[in-house]
Amino acid sequence: MASSIFTLSCILLVLLSCSAANAQLSPNFYANSCPNLQTIVLNAMTQAVNRETRIGASILRLFFHDCFVNGCDASILLDDTATFTGEKNAAPNRNSARGFEVIDTIKTRVEAACNATVSCADILALAARDGVVLLGGPSWQVTLGRRDARTASQSAANNQIPSPASNLAALTSSFAAKGLNARDLTALSGGHTIGLARCTTFRGRIYNDTNIDPNFSASRRANCPASGSDNNLAPLDIQTPARFDNNYFRNVVAQRGLLHSDQELFNGGSQDALVRTYSTNPSTFSSDFAAAMVRMGNISPLTRTSGEIRRNCRVVN
Repeated sequence: MASSIFTLSCILLVLLSCSAANAQLSPNFYANSCPNLQTIVLNAMTQAVNRETRIGASILRLFFHDCFVNGCDASILLDDTATFTGEKNAAPNRNSARGFEVIDTIKTRVEAACNATVSCADILALAARDGVVLLGGPSWQVTLGRRDARTASQSAANNQIPSPASNLAALTSSFAAKGLNARDLTALSGGHTIGLARCTTFRGRIYNDTNIDPNFSASRRANCPASGSDNNLAPLDIQTPARFDNNYFRNVVAQRGLLHSDQELFNGGSQDALVRTYSTNPSTFSSDFAAAMVRMGNISPLTRTSGEIRRNCRVVN
């Protein structure tokens, strides 16, 4: 009982922290100080997605991995140095987090227009939204006013970002710790309707899981051997990996979820009904995804005098 009360208290503190910070964020935060911000970000993201459609998924993943580690503070963008260990080489990010150069490009253009004004955290939040929209997904209003962290935590990245091998209980718990509920978890998992995954993240699923379509596992094994070739890639959505739609959920219903964590959403558990709804009602998925992205973007941002506005997203000022 005492443990349950402690857990509820921790979650309540997270929710209160998010609520207080959210009150300091505004979609019009840069209306006067950097009025062309959103146009600059959208133009850069359009160019990046036109060069490589996968980058939309990569930037979305960067934002997710940033927000889940001490809040949406651009800590994931910091490079390691001789005296500083960042999050880029944490297990969930090493050899897989990508898109940093795109954020660098956007930051350079924003700095040219509005010197020392816009945080890297806000740029990442806007870029994640625009990447989804450019691939056919929903839009949402991004509240702004986040500031950038002066530090990062590799240990938090290792411990707080959900693993692709997680079961439903672990996934639900990790999202609840960030003030996100099970519906948010399932909606945000739908971000896997775009992008690619490395063999090492789904090897256990295709060789060990039994709740998997045999033809699907056979096709994935062809490019992901039982050992080696860790960096070989496969689409998270086998049908339309470059378009943001609800096919991810149709695949999960058909036991063709690529990651173990994907299939956990439809495995005789609490999210089965919602997955079925999303698989047949793309508008419900789109609206829930957009709402969940807003909530995720409000996880413990630094505001007002906390943190800083980095001139270079890779290093503290």
